Amino acid sequence: MRVVHLIGGGDTGGAKTHVLGLLCKLKEHVDAELVCFRRGEFSEDAEKLGIPVHIIDTGNPFSDLPHLKKLLRPGEVDALHCHGARGNLMGVMMKRYLQVPVITTVHSDYRLDYLGRPGARLVYGTTNTICLRQVDYYICVAGPVTEAMIERNFPAERIYTIYNGIDFSAPKNCVPPKEFLRSLGLEVQEGDVVVGIVARMTAVKDHSTLLRALQVAAPKCPNLKLVCAGDGEDEKKLRELSKSLGIENRVCFAGWVKDMDSFYNAVDINLLSSLSEGFPYALAEGTRFHLPTLSTRVGGVPVLIDHEENGLLFEPEDYQQLAAYLIQLYEDPALRRELGEKLFEKARREFSLEHMVEYQLEIYKDVLRRHARRKARGRRDGAIICGAYGHGNAGDDAILKSVIQAVQGLDKDMPITVLAKNTGSIKRRYRVNALYTFHFLKMLWAMGKSKLYINGGGTLIQNATSQRSLWYYLFTLWAAKRLGNKVDMYGCGIGPVTGKMNVWLVRHVLNSSVDTITLREEDSVRELKGFGVTRPEIQLSSDPALVLPPAGEQKAAACLAVSGLSTEGNYICFMLRSWAGFTEKAGVFAACAQYAYDAYGLTPVFLALNPAPDTLAAGKVCRGLACPHHILDSADSPELIISVLSHMRLVVSMRLHGLIFSSLSGIPMVGVSYDPKIGSFLRYLGYGSCIELGEVTAENLKAAMDREIRWEPGAPKLLECTEKLIQVQRENVEALRRLLEQ
Repeated sequence: MRVVHLIGGGDTGGAKTHVLGLLCKLKEHVDAELVCFRRGEFSEDAEKLGIPVHIIDTGNPFSDLPHLKKLLRPGEVDALHCHGARGNLMGVMMKRYLQVPVITTVHSDYRLDYLGRPGARLVYGTTNTICLRQVDYYICVAGPVTEAMIERNFPAERIYTIYNGIDFSAPKNCVPPKEFLRSLGLEVQEGDVVVGIVARMTAVKDHSTLLRALQVAAPKCPNLKLVCAGDGEDEKKLRELSKSLGIENRVCFAGWVKDMDSFYNAVDINLLSSLSEGFPYALAEGTRFHLPTLSTRVGGVPVLIDHEENGLLFEPEDYQQLAAYLIQLYEDPALRRELGEKLFEKARREFSLEHMVEYQLEIYKDVLRRHARRKARGRRDGAIICGAYGHGNAGDDAILKSVIQAVQGLDKDMPITVLAKNTGSIKRRYRVNALYTFHFLKMLWAMGKSKLYINGGGTLIQNATSQRSLWYYLFTLWAAKRLGNKVDMYGCGIGPVTGKMNVWLVRHVLNSSVDTITLREEDSVRELKGFGVTRPEIQLSSDPALVLPPAGEQKAAACLAVSGLSTEGNYICFMLRSWAGFTEKAGVFAACAQYAYDAYGLTPVFLALNPAPDTLAAGKVCRGLACPHHILDSADSPELIISVLSHMRLVVSMRLHGLIFSSLSGIPMVGVSYDPKIGSFLRYLGYGSCIELGEVTAENLKAAMDREIRWEPGAPKLLECTEKLIQVQRENVEALRRLLEQ
């Protein structure tokens, strides 16, 4: 594998450390080369490390291009890996010529790269923004950079996230601290505490906040000093600011520092005050020296630093809070040692250079495999998944996650597009492409390029909630088949469908447009037969969400703690939703929640599967309670809800997936049915009580609660019933496999 890295060559700081460290190790595994478009310290350091370096230094990208084409011939290069604006520009210019994937590493928020330099921002920033849209794959340094890229509509399915790695095996050849600081221009005495910052002196690094914090802390910290490593266009302004603040005798502007090991070895506190970062090497490198660390809560910094556990975080520009932390660390040497040691242990465990290189190699393999697939398969490839997604409902999220896992389990490189209301949340959570549900032109265009259409779970073929939704889903099934797709209805529920015309439409579309249907319970099988749907392959399965695992005890405990709950508590969980007739029954639910507390000592917990409407419904019930109670709306994933429910004694749910998640946790349940699907699931499961919403009373709901709490077989019987459905659920995947193999 030959991978050529393209970079401007004037890079300093974290980007330089990242690229040189990466290439130094990559060349042991692949044919990795570096092309610099400027001769200087960067290229010289690369050569000293034994990295193969090519220098093209005409000063003009258009003049550089012929030289680059002469160096890199089609068929001789497997991938281009770009860094920075100049690298991205040259990579995009070479893309068509070489016909290889072009990858870029986004080290930080590219919109802030030229902050405070309007001319450079206009020329280089604009050029880089345009070029980034032409790149094939993106490697973002830290999760928040990835989030920003997805927010700006870069293709989520082609973004990877990596974290800077540190070489903890590198030798430390350090000048003694006093001697080194003296060489920088800072005299220190016994008892001095030296704060160090390694950052370019530009607006985005916000040194001014640090200087103001130092002024505030100075009266309580007579021996606190600051040394700033780095140069930049703001240096003169910062020197003037330190003088106007009266702290110039405490501050050393060291300029560009070459010997960073001696720098970190000489300071007592490592600090960063940036407005924006990716995953800053300035902090990660400091961990090798067990330094206590202070930083703004930006970018990937919180991934490294757990606030008050192994470091301290403050909000950007909050110099008062920074001053308070400086005073705290100045006065407590033991705390400095403790934070530094804990941060060192975490960094060594999770952010080694070896780990970063291993993941980079996996990215290359993934990119080359996907690129080869795109060339081999041509225009038509991929799956479209359609359902009630992007509405914030944990049940629908669970279905979507299961469907995506099934598709990727059968073909891990298959491109996936989800039709959803909130496309941003889908892209961020699942790293797939997403289109707005009702953007028909884009939807039809995507169907014309895909080969598989999945009507993904849930009860979509029904008109109890909406006539238009039934017509929409029937139209998508019809259109997908007409545009050349295999069509699958995956683990779905059916009905009710009312009206002769609607029944005719269902029968006609499903018979003419659908290849396979898997149904999540027996009532749906009977419903389809009643409609006269006979042409598709129809199989009984179960709900796709039944394959999801719990998130784990630690995450459940943290989620409960947010609402003041404990894993050792005694709780009854209510999962309610707004529906016609619910308001009239709110008093019934309140009476039963109070009864659970009085009779069994169970504190009512109202868990929101769809936070906005479910919290509103819970609030109506809570107004009638005299006992302690809690509304829990912080469980943000199906897996976490499953884990949280394992700490309940009983679940009363109007939500279908509340019952499904309870069955996975082995928790006794009572269903309150506003829709036939509630009763259908419980009958298919063979466990639990069910009462129609219109018929629920305090008496019959209390009786059902008593029965479930006191029934001796309890959890073991429920888990046995659930396991049967989990086994049947595999038919969803097998039906999809058969369809893909045709």
